[in-house]
Amino acid sequence: MKNFFFGFFIACLALISFQNPAQAVDINNGENVFTANCSACHAGGNNVIMPEKTLKKEALSQNKMDSVSAITYQVTNGKNAMPAFGGRLAESDIEDVANFVLSQSDKDWE
Repeated sequence: MKNFFFGFFIACLALISFQNPAQAVDINNGENVFTANCSACHAGGNNVIMPEKTLKKEALSQNKMDSVSAITYQVTNGKNAMPAFGGRLAESDIEDVANFVLSQSDKDWE
């Protein structure tokens, strides 16, 4: 029985060590992507099309956009006046810009 658990433990370690590490978030890339693709409508965390739907922390929370997954979905698929960027930006760029938006909302877009 002891050998079984030892073997199981070794197998689990092997599985963990061979998994691909998660892609690191690049906030600087997120800022560059934001500047190039989002700032025309969302400069300073604002929204020139729908002023009540800013990228400020309180508005993101009220609109259930206060997570990387929610922002990633919105950027990828678009909604209302916001175009979809899923076909134009790489998934990693969309994830980076989502992380950038959240990080700026925590700082109130200083």
